Amino acid sequence: MDGTEGNAGQPGPAERSHRSSVSSVGARAADVLVYLADDTVVPLAVENLPSLNAHELHRAVREVLQLPDIALDVFALWLVSPLLEVQLKPKHQPYKLGRQWPELLLRFTDAPDDDVAMDEPSLQFRRNVFFPKRRELQIHDEEVLRLLYEEAKGNVLAARYPCDVEDCEALGALVCRVQLGPYQPGQPTACAVREKLDSFLPTHLCKRGHGLFAALRGRGAKAGPGEQGLLNAYCKVKEAAGGDSGRGASLSTHYRAYLLKSHELPFYGCAFFHGEVDKPAQGFLHRGGRKPVVVAISLEGVHVIDSREKHVLLGLRFQELSWDHTSPEEEESVLWLEFDGDNEGTPVNRLLKIYSKQAELMSGLIEYCIELNQTSELAAPQETVSGPPSAASSLPSSAQRPQLQRQGSVVCSRLQHLSTIDYVEEENEWGRGKERGRGRIRSRLQAPSCQHRTRRGARTHKWSADQAGETEAHHVLLQPAAVHGPRELHRGAAR
Repeated sequence: MDGTEGNAGQPGPAERSHRSSVSSVGARAADVLVYLADDTVVPLAVENLPSLNAHELHRAVREVLQLPDIALDVFALWLVSPLLEVQLKPKHQPYKLGRQWPELLLRFTDAPDDDVAMDEPSLQFRRNVFFPKRRELQIHDEEVLRLLYEEAKGNVLAARYPCDVEDCEALGALVCRVQLGPYQPGQPTACAVREKLDSFLPTHLCKRGHGLFAALRGRGAKAGPGEQGLLNAYCKVKEAAGGDSGRGASLSTHYRAYLLKSHELPFYGCAFFHGEVDKPAQGFLHRGGRKPVVVAISLEGVHVIDSREKHVLLGLRFQELSWDHTSPEEEESVLWLEFDGDNEGTPVNRLLKIYSKQAELMSGLIEYCIELNQTSELAAPQETVSGPPSAASSLPSSAQRPQLQRQGSVVCSRLQHLSTIDYVEEENEWGRGKERGRGRIRSRLQAPSCQHRTRRGARTHKWSADQAGETEAHHVLLQPAAVHGPRELHRGAAR
């Protein structure tokens, strides 16, 4: 299928659906289009595409963009479509994975057959999920900071990162500074912000009136709550001391400020997975049902986000949870999370059941993140002995920085909106405070009190690399796309 080139703007879904990441130009050569976070395109002319691995393509992108060596750790190559997202290992061959795409969709999504047949991924250069937030504070290259800023901004504007209004305004103000320059009091600034409001704030904060009345109000209309809050935050954006404050000045300070503010969001840099949870029983008939959720997993923990309401239902650090996944025959795959709770003053253990065809992948990612954290903890003492901390490392880390504690904040857990299995654990069985992990919950799932949820004969499966070609649960992230539109991987190439 023929494709169209991209530009710096955000194209609509219809335009994106006609894009490709690979087009054949000869018997051996091919043009590979790699998309950046701001939807610009990096064209690469490569030889022997079917045998080319992600590491070689990654190096080619870095050379074209003239990125420093740190970019090898900061970014990864992804295959992305409206139905699925895959972060590639360096050894993976994107072309071959693209050919396996329908099989991956059938295994890890609930997409209809027609959608599976039409879906094709694009190749994208995005943040590596395993890159620690604390290391972002040590980056000085402006282009690396810009790419991270563009990706974080896109996730905020698309409400993939749920934010409180105050944080949306603070982040939007920094976008205003980047795009419009320093704040200038007066009507022109207000008009410029109003005309591009959806470039600064998520859609739900950009609601405007429609129809004849709204048209008659025109440019002289009073700013809405979101717009006025954005202007107030914009005028407070500080400029770098002793630097040129013009539009042509270095923007590194504002990119870094945006990232630092984004770090306060507990799900920044997470991998996102799609699933469903049971609703609490309500009404006389105790009707429940299910609600769609997004499961966000990072090096710091797990967050369950309400897909419709865009707020956190449950947030747990790894030391606060046990987990496992079950794949009963002829039943849905389930990710189980166990954590401490309180029921009318009585300490209880709670089990949350997350229905998802990606439960196996989520379980593997949790396990791998814990392993990485343990490795970094062992390496930390050696780093402190090597020399005095730098200015960047002396800044408060994301783990030390206090989390948002506003009343009703979207990042606060809402356990009342979840249906969990609560039970009291006997002290002689486990003992409260026992180290949490995967083995702890596995035997609990087979307890009589949980048999009605898991059925007898439920099995826990280990990931097998032979089941999906070269993809591995610990190093390949599969998740539903939420921001980017469809693009084809092969244009004019024989299937």
